[in-house]
Amino acid sequence: MPSTTPRGRFGEMNDQVDRSVRSLLDRIHVNRGVGRMLVLFALAFALFAILNPRVFLNPVNLQNMMVASPEVGILAIAMTLAMLTGGIDLSLVAIANLSAITVSTMFTAIASSDPAMAESLGGLIALVGVAVGVLAGAINGFLIATVGITPILATLATMQIFNGIAIVWTGGKTLYGAPAVLSSVGQSTVAGIPILFLEFLVVAVLIGVLITRTPFGRRTQLQGANPTAAMYSGIRSTGVLYGTYVTTGLLGGLAGLVFLSRNPTASADYGTSYVLLVIVIAVLGGTNPTGGFATVTGVVLATLVLQVVQSGFTAIRLSAYEYAIAQGVILIAVMVFDQVRVRRRPRRAPSSQTETIALAEIPRA
Repeated sequence: MPSTTPRGRFGEMNDQVDRSVRSLLDRIHVNRGVGRMLVLFALAFALFAILNPRVFLNPVNLQNMMVASPEVGILAIAMTLAMLTGGIDLSLVAIANLSAITVSTMFTAIASSDPAMAESLGGLIALVGVAVGVLAGAINGFLIATVGITPILATLATMQIFNGIAIVWTGGKTLYGAPAVLSSVGQSTVAGIPILFLEFLVVAVLIGVLITRTPFGRRTQLQGANPTAAMYSGIRSTGVLYGTYVTTGLLGGLAGLVFLSRNPTASADYGTSYVLLVIVIAVLGGTNPTGGFATVTGVVLATLVLQVVQSGFTAIRLSAYEYAIAQGVILIAVMVFDQVRVRRRPRRAPSSQTETIALAEIPRA
């Protein structure tokens, strides 16, 4: 009986991994989380519409919900992208604030001597703000992909650094002033729908296409699902991680522009509660916290669910503290539902996408 050489075993193992990767990529697009978010959205909307229809269903209130959703929603999409790789980005809100502070500072500095020039350069100043977000994301990518620091520790450190820079920069004060082009976007509507909300949907579609329809998105999913299989498949984790965190930085910069579009002020401590909120939204939307799976549609719906709950609590005059409790209750309820569903599901071999690849890595005798 011919013996199997080490090279032959390695080649066989590589073929098995390749087949399993293809199987994974064929099955990885199941929209887990979308259905439950649709149900929760319908239930929450109906509940508050019944409790206080005069306030909750007022067109102004509905528009306010759509205006308030984008800044949190864009950050949640960015968090989803980071979690897709099995990581996290705690610095997103700090990046958004740094971007907004950059834009406000540049605009007011130019406007102090020539207001007309400041307005004419409004678009360029906004691009500089986004570039600051991209640079911050690249720093995160360097620490995680090149240096090898765990994402939660790397982004926790950069969050502190970016917050510190913002506080020193502003002296702890709120900055006033932003290009009129941003303010006009924040106040404009199309067929009654705020432009900010339409921008949010465009960002969601673009990131959804990036994740599900591009080679980069597939590599990102596989990197999060099983880094070992990704390595055997020839995927460079360094490139994937750099691309991911540069993109999250870009989205953080865009969120900073949304901050200014809603209110032409910038400060180092704006949206301090958003860090935990966007993590909650990402998980509620069906993102696997350990990586490998995410659905942008679910994240958009989760953003709308929590916005409806927040607006509904305001309509029936409940406090922000009670809204925070509601966030936790919703998250726990969804997680309990997931666990019950998993335990009732009949066991199959393999039982998960990761196990499919892991089993394939074991060479046959």
